[in-house]
Amino acid sequence: MPRPPALKLPAVLREWEYALLWSGQTVSVFGDAMLLLALSFAVLDLTGSVTDIGLVLAASRAPLVLTVLAGGVIADRVSRRWLMVIADVVRAAALLLTAALLISGTAQIWQLLVLQAVVGTASGFFYPAATGLLPLTVPLELLQDANAFRAISDAVARIAGPVVAGILVVAASPGWAVAADALSFAVSAVTLAFLRLPKHVRPERKRFVHDLVHGWKEFTSRTWVWVMVVVAGALGNFFTAAITALGPAVANEHYGGAGAWAAVSAGMGVGALVGALLVLRIRARTPLVVACFAWALLALPDFALALVLPLAAVVMSAFMSGAGQTTGNALWDTTFQRNIPEEAMSRVSSYDWFGSLLFNPLGLAVAGPVANAIGTSETLAIAGCWFVVASFVLATLPSVRSVRGG
Repeated sequence: MPRPPALKLPAVLREWEYALLWSGQTVSVFGDAMLLLALSFAVLDLTGSVTDIGLVLAASRAPLVLTVLAGGVIADRVSRRWLMVIADVVRAAALLLTAALLISGTAQIWQLLVLQAVVGTASGFFYPAATGLLPLTVPLELLQDANAFRAISDAVARIAGPVVAGILVVAASPGWAVAADALSFAVSAVTLAFLRLPKHVRPERKRFVHDLVHGWKEFTSRTWVWVMVVVAGALGNFFTAAITALGPAVANEHYGGAGAWAAVSAGMGVGALVGALLVLRIRARTPLVVACFAWALLALPDFALALVLPLAAVVMSAFMSGAGQTTGNALWDTTFQRNIPEEAMSRVSSYDWFGSLLFNPLGLAVAGPVANAIGTSETLAIAGCWFVVASFVLATLPSVRSVRGG
């Protein structure tokens, strides 16, 4: 009797260093997907204040924005791997202390604010280093698949993480869900410590400001980089805030409340997973043009909510949006990593992170007042129109069209 064929792993997962990195980061992003829900219910248990929830959830964002440019400079100067290990250890310790305070019943809001600020500061050093580390773990021809599998992890975590966090909150307490996130950072640190990578290419040691300015010159010297970062990254995150801030209110008014919004969020998560799987098949000659058209799909849920379409149509639009966002992001990451010099990659990526992280909170801050002034549907429609127009304008630019895929 013939034996069934042995299960063969995808080529990118047969690259040991990448498989190790991917497994650790998969655990880490799953833990992160639990944290939002866990902290929200922890604050409700403490004070019952929605304002306090916003403050605690935002506490990590400002330090992250303030440190990410410095993180890019340092990540190009030192071992990216060990910088990520240190950041993971710091985040694990801060979250473990948070969990201990919550489980013991001694937590206070100011303590949660401080500890989340520590988490955000460490993340500001982790993210640029991570962008520069991934290309060191795979051959160039497998880089797109590597980013696709990372996107698969993010999508699965987005779907399953809140579910597991909810179970832990109900069965035990929010503190145990926070503890699970702390453990995920510890797992990430261990897997990073075991990586064996090529010797880090360090730039000639200059003053910190010199290295920061050099990163800016590398960033601005490629028109396709700064145009995509400004329009798709910074302004894109600004307009994405409209659905984040206004979507729940529309769901509450027209679709029956939180259950409907949970269905929309789930649709987006499933779409993100499908988009990540699609990236494994795409081999585009002009990847940034494909990314632009994929990002245009972000307009669909804005239009669906603005028109108050049936819930099934809103969920389907969210599915398409999730698929488009993940596809575009993975193609962008791959193109970026293929075309930016390795010795400057973390510094250049830090400007991408900076714009994205800065403009999303600004969008969240103005979405409500704008909706109050001109109407919720009108605000969502403007955001949707922006995604369509911006995506098509980007796709026509010669500098964007000239970048070739692998």
